[in-house]
Amino acid sequence: MGAAWFDELADFLRIPSISADPDRAQDVVAAARWVCARIREAGGDCEILERGGRPLVVGEIRASSRRNAPTILCYGHFDVQPPDPLELWESPP
Repeated sequence: MGAAWFDELADFLRIPSISADPDRAQDVVAAARWVCARIREAGGDCEILERGGRPLVVGEIRASSRRNAPTILCYGHFDVQPPDPLELWESPP
């Protein structure tokens, strides 16, 4: 696998998906599309829904075709908060 996963993650982290900044709304959508694409690349199904004017990614990667197979839920945010106020940071954001 090498460092390709790290480069891919770095590409994701470079998306300025600041949900509190209306000027970054398309970046939040871009981050949602990135997440959805990774789910599909892993063999899963995914869709982007709109909730409160912001995208919500809902996806599923089946680990088994068994009807009563256990389910694992993964939850995470792909939007971030703005760095301001900068003076409150102990190190650069």
